[in-house]
Amino acid sequence: MLIPDGFPGQRMLVLPRPRVREFLQQPGTTRLVVTDSGYFPKADSHGRRRTTPIAQAIVIACVEGSGWCETEAGRFPVHQGQVVVIPPRHPHAYGADVDNPWTLWWFHAAGPDVETFLAAAGMTVENPVRRPRDLYPVVSLMSEVLAWTERDSTTTSLNAAAGAAWHALTLLASERSRTDEAGDVIDHATDYLRAHIADRVTVPELAAMASLSTSHFSALFKRHVGYPVLQYQTMLRMSRARELLDTTSATVAAIAAEVGYPDSFYFARQFKKVHGMTAREYREQHKG
Repeated sequence: MLIPDGFPGQRMLVLPRPRVREFLQQPGTTRLVVTDSGYFPKADSHGRRRTTPIAQAIVIACVEGSGWCETEAGRFPVHQGQVVVIPPRHPHAYGADVDNPWTLWWFHAAGPDVETFLAAAGMTVENPVRRPRDLYPVVSLMSEVLAWTERDSTTTSLNAAAGAAWHALTLLASERSRTDEAGDVIDHATDYLRAHIADRVTVPELAAMASLSTSHFSALFKRHVGYPVLQYQTMLRMSRARELLDTTSATVAAIAAEVGYPDSFYFARQFKKVHGMTAREYREQHKG
């Protein structure tokens, strides 16, 4: 399947490969470069099949219609509101749905940090499709990528495009995988923990709210968030404690109670374990 001559209203920019190599060898611009970017509206018959891997990561945001992608792990449907992220150096294919072709924003990115970042964020060939809760910020950044690359290929413009691309990738990484309902369940749980920082919330209670067993819920939470439930709760509480230490004159005991530790001695031990210093030492640091 090949891209036809073009789609009405399409935009596309391909950076000359000598300029890509030059940019990646310049001091201060060695980590990421956007090599290709575009916007394809109602891309009927659009598709690519690459049996020989390429050195760029591919990011495709489907804003309308639908399509599909294939990796070594299988074939995945892609619907409106979803984003495809294909890591570098893997065979792949993707294309528009025959009856309801997708409208997409896309870019390719290369650089030594891209592959390791995607792997750390769980954006792998086994899990190439993500559904952000809000696609708009991602698409806004992808349109910014294209606008900068269309402007010219100066270092200033390519730096700006790279910054927007990194921002888009970090937003997608923060959303984690949402190809099934598990992502929604864990998002609800993290929202609940943030809204009830000072409350005693147990893992069995959260599991019951999600209508899951405690063990299943715990495994899902760790897989999607990267931390066990109680460790994540401690991170939230310590973040709020730091904010109160920095912005109020409240006593350490009062702050401990405010973030869910009625025992100020236990709070003190937890704070030092996380920060490597006492709450008073933290407050006395020069910041900003």
